[in-house]
Amino acid sequence: MSGRSVADFIAYWEDEGLTYARHGDYDWMAALVPGVRVLEIGCGVGFATEALIARGLAVLAIDTLPECLELTRQRVGDAVTLLHADVEALDAGQRATIEAFAPDCVVCWLMGAPAEVTGASTSDGGQAVAAYRERLHRAVAALAAGLPSVRALHIVDRTAIPWQAKDIGRDTLVRYHLERTFSGLPFAADRSKALYRKLGGNVTPLAKPHPALKSVVPTLASLLALRST
Repeated sequence: MSGRSVADFIAYWEDEGLTYARHGDYDWMAALVPGVRVLEIGCGVGFATEALIARGLAVLAIDTLPECLELTRQRVGDAVTLLHADVEALDAGQRATIEAFAPDCVVCWLMGAPAEVTGASTSDGGQAVAAYRERLHRAVAALAAGLPSVRALHIVDRTAIPWQAKDIGRDTLVRYHLERTFSGLPFAADRSKALYRKLGGNVTPLAKPHPALKSVVPTLASLLALRST
């Protein structure tokens, strides 16, 4: 979905991210973030980081790809602290840097990676990407739970839903993350913190969609979880 190589991935997100930025999607996401010190997991090419900084938030952004960190630096300059790290394999120094930053909120938006990282193929029906996102979301939640300063965790990802059924979708979104992402961790969420936003011009519609899919629209699915203990 985001390209097989790192170069493909970056080219995809430079184009896709610009569309989101112009549509106000990153500003919408940033407006939902509580607190003042944000740990951003996966800064990508920097559009999300830019939106967080525009809100006046202090940001520590981490990414596994040095190419993404450099593009983010070019986009926002010295307004952000950058850290080359893998949330699933933090060493003692990287964890100490994060703890010293003392974030009050962790955000993980539009999780993605090159296919050479996720193992995605055109024939797997999206299973590799789904497994990658589930694993990374869990790792992010575990990191957030282990940081005493963190009071909130904000997850945003892309999906597609029948828009008239979005209220049911909110319950499904909350249940999914409670059962998988936050299970056994000190975070709670309810449907009031689950929001959807239609994406504009990001997905090419089918020429002749199946009747059952006519009401399905591409969306951003946002869930804000708060520390419960």
